[in-house]
Amino acid sequence: MRAAIATGEYHLGGETFINRHIEHLFGGNTVVVCGRFHGDNPYGKSYFVRRDRLSGRDVLVAPWWLLRNRMQHGTSRLPFGEAKDALTKFLRDEQVEVILAEFGTQALALAPLANSLGIPIFTYFRGTDASKAIRTERMRAAYRKMMPRLAGVFSVSRFLLDNLHRHGISHPNSNVIPSGVDVRKFAPEAKIPLSFLAVGRFVEKKAPHITLRAFADATTAYPDARLDFIGDGPLLEATRALATELGVEDKLRFHGAQPHNTVRDTLKRTQFFLQHSVTARDGNTEGLPTAIQEAMACGCITVSTRHAGIPEAINEGETGFLVEEHDQTGFSDAIAKAIAVKDPGAMSQRARQTAEDRFDNEVLLGILEQRIRDTLSASSAA
Repeated sequence: MRAAIATGEYHLGGETFINRHIEHLFGGNTVVVCGRFHGDNPYGKSYFVRRDRLSGRDVLVAPWWLLRNRMQHGTSRLPFGEAKDALTKFLRDEQVEVILAEFGTQALALAPLANSLGIPIFTYFRGTDASKAIRTERMRAAYRKMMPRLAGVFSVSRFLLDNLHRHGISHPNSNVIPSGVDVRKFAPEAKIPLSFLAVGRFVEKKAPHITLRAFADATTAYPDARLDFIGDGPLLEATRALATELGVEDKLRFHGAQPHNTVRDTLKRTQFFLQHSVTARDGNTEGLPTAIQEAMACGCITVSTRHAGIPEAINEGETGFLVEEHDQTGFSDAIAKAIAVKDPGAMSQRARQTAEDRFDNEVLLGILEQRIRDTLSASSAA
């Protein structure tokens, strides 16, 4: 089966879940439809860029099409004119049989065209697209119009499907399939005692200042404790300054953004993984963070929050510890509990086993493929 993977930007190294679909879905029989192309095509795929510069004719008719699409479909993101003709030709020439739109916002742009071409289209909700994106009634209405046009919906967590449902957005063929992790590459090694790691952008949703303050409080009596931060973002310098203010800069290492291999190699040796995810003021949430799944595969004891799909992964007291969002004192106490675990090796093994049982991305890819095939088979038989 030949699939088109629709994504906002190609290629982004950090989007490991999307890249895995591009490289491996249906044995790698895929092409890419993207909004922006960054000049890197590591998988040698045929690709189409939707947002290439409009032709002169399309510029002239753009106001009419934007208004028409907004009124009919609830969004102006749809291709039109010569750009639509070019995308249609690409999908036909590549003999695309199914479209998987990574993120609901991509499905908005492509579902009407897919329907007109008779190509089944599915979408995969991952976080922002099912939280921040639906804060306006305009987007909620657009999603409601989109749902009947889809053959099915996938989500990385039950939380996101429930969040959509609360706004009257649902699909009868909805499935929870986490992004998963390569448990063969992400595997435990000998742990460095009192080693801590936080991975992610320095943004409001990750609350790095709470992570830092809680770590500082919990490890006052542990001079050998070390916290590594991997990532960059607008709150990085403020977090560095906070480390100096708290007098714990000797316990902190800020590595900036690093390749995925570096993250993996660090996780393998790390004893505790910290992620204080919160709902941002603009409504942005996680789905089910890939970093937590990777940490569990590497046998890290995770301390995190009851946020989005995280409780769907962490069995509190068995594979990690959870607190409420913004609870700095509780987070510090949870870190102290993690340090005091009587048999950390056993907890590490349970985390690893959970990753093997539930988050093996090779298994999850097979489930995704089978759900798509089953849906299309049922549609053909109807």
